[in-house]
Parts: sequence; C-alpha cells; structure tokens
Amino acid sequence: MNKEFIDALKTIVKDKGISEDLIFTTIEDALIAAYKKNYSNQGASQSVKVTMNRVTGEIKVFAQKLIVEAIRYSSLEIALDDARKISPYYNIGDICDVEVTPKSFGRVAATLAKQVVTQRIKEAERELLYKEFAQKEFQIITGTVLRNDKDHVFINIGRIETILRTNDKIPRERFERNERIKLYVSEVINSPKGTQVHVSRTDPNFIRKLFEIEVSEIQEGIVEIKNIVREAGARTKMAVHSNIEEIDPVGACVGEQGIRVKNIVNEARNEKIDIIKWSDDPKVYISNALSPAKILSITIDEEKKIADVIVDDSQLSLAIGKEGQNVRLAARLTGWKIDIKSLSKCREQMKETENLEEGREESIEEFEQEEVLDEN
Repeated sequence: MNKEFIDALKTIVKDKGISEDLIFTTIEDALIAAYKKNYSNQGASQSVKVTMNRVTGEIKVFAQKLIVEAIRYSSLEIALDDARKISPYYNIGDICDVEVTPKSFGRVAATLAKQVVTQRIKEAERELLYKEFAQKEFQIITGTVLRNDKDHVFINIGRIETILRTNDKIPRERFERNERIKLYVSEVINSPKGTQVHVSRTDPNFIRKLFEIEVSEIQEGIVEIKNIVREAGARTKMAVHSNIEEIDPVGACVGEQGIRVKNIVNEARNEKIDIIKWSDDPKVYISNALSPAKILSITIDEEKKIADVIVDDSQLSLAIGKEGQNVRLAARLTGWKIDIKSLSKCREQMKETENLEEGREESIEEFEQEEVLDEN
C-alpha cells in the first residue's frame, strides 16, 4: 500500500459519493479477518486491531492483550513491565496494543483492499441509486422508450431501465422508439439484483398525480382530491373538495376553457374524466357521482349502505353507462351500492303494488262475507 494508492482511493470514493471513513473502516475490518485467517494461530479468539494510515497507506496489525500481574495465556495477556515498554501510562487491567504486523502482510493488504473497494463501490452505487428512485416513489417521472417487445415496453428512466408491462399500459396505446412518456412510480424495490422500479400508466394515482402537477390549487392545498377511481383507457371519476368556499374545486381542475383537464385527457389517450364535487351528504355525493345523468330522487339505507336511485327514462342509459360503467364507477367512488330504476319502472311497480293491495282487500272482504253466511 502506498500514498499513490491512497490518493487514487480518495478520488474514487469522492467521485462515487462514498464516505471516506466508511471505506477505510471496511478495509480495516477485512484486513482483521485476513490476518486471523492467514497469520494468527489463535484465530477468532485473539483480539486484533488493524490501522491504516489515511495519508501514507501504511498498515499495522496489533494484538490487543490484557495487562495482568501473572500471565496465564501469553497470546491474550501481557505483563505490566512489558506493556510499559510500549507506553509508560499503561496499568493493570488496561488493554495493550502489541504490534504483530507480518512482513508479507503488505501484499495481502493491497490485494484485499482493491477487492474491498471494488465491492464497496458497487454496493454504494446500488444504495445511491435506490435512494435516488425511492424519493420518486408515488410520483410522476418521464422516461424514453427504448424498444417494444411483444406486450412489454422497455423504458430508460435515467440511470436504469424499467419495463412497462401489459397491465400497466393504457389499452390500445402504442409507443414509438425514443418517444418520451410520463409514468407513475408505483413501487421501488432494493433487491440483490439492484434497484427495480415498477411503473404504471393505468393506476388511478397516475391521473391523481397529473392533476396535482397541473392544478396549482391542489399544490397549494386549496383544492383536495377526496377519491379517484378509474377504468384505464375508458373513464375516470374524481371527487374534489375546496377548503375555501369561494373557490370552485371542479372549475379549478377543469381550468380556463378546459385547458387543464384537456392536457390530462391527452396524456391519458383521450380517456373520459368526470370531475365531481365531493359532499359529506351521501345523497348529494351519490347524485354528483352519477354525473352526467340527472337524478330525480335518492333513498338511502344508512345501515346497509344501499342507495335506491330514480331517474327519468331518458336518463337511464346515461346513469348506468355503457356496460354499467358509470354506475359501477360511481359505486366505487362513493362506497355505496347503487340501484338505479327508471321513473316508468317505479310507476309500474307502484301500480302492481296497489293492485296487489286492492286484491288483498277484496279477498279479505270476500272471506269476511263467507264467514257471516256460514254463521247464519
């Protein structure tokens, strides 16, 4: 080990952002293990200390021995007189450092130090990479498309590559090579194979984070996204609330001439986005959630969390949506089971109920008349 090596080592650790003390301590620990394995007859039982000069690179090995009056184990103990030849300040019960550096230890140390440094640099780079992307977890990042491979898209997101899998792609969307796309970081894993970053464009939080970026009122905490549900590529429903009465939360998210929501719709491949006003009144909230349909009346069962909704016949298909999508998303958004009926259907059911009641009353009257006749 020499000064040139130490200077080169310091340059490397500085460039890689590794703690200098950490790298020297790691080398010293590795040298202790190497000494015990190759030079010490006592092995792990002997207490050993290795020091590495941070300037010259000089390495010394010390056997740490207990200072006693009468020696029983020479490999572990030292007499006071001998200890004071090393330092006059030693006393009984102190630990004395006795240098035992082997002549050939320098070659072993140099080889081992290079191995330790190489390994530690790899570990440090992996740790730094993980920390870098861990800060981006649950955020939006931008990546560059490298290639398409059947159902997966390989994307460069900086110092690493990630994969956008089929389930995380918006249905029917295609990407060109070198195209820059936005991604939601759903998970960052520090694995033995390195940092793994899972990304998505179908997660509801992809839309949530796009709104947080686009809408300054959300960033400032004036407007709050209460809940968001999504069927990627088709429709999103988002409930918003304003903490300032004068600010319209829906208008803030839509933006002047719809520019804010339009930017997000474009990013989501023309996915429909319903922005509705949140309310702590279940009837109002459910009515808003079924937008754009107009609601005539709502009856709720608080205990079972069921809402019976009546709409005009002309609004029924709009309230239910294509393949039940509108009512399905409204139910997920509000947390209520929603049963929708048309006005004409309700009238029919009411008429049937009335007819049943009339028939029941007639049957009772006939029965009572028959009883009177039997008595006579």
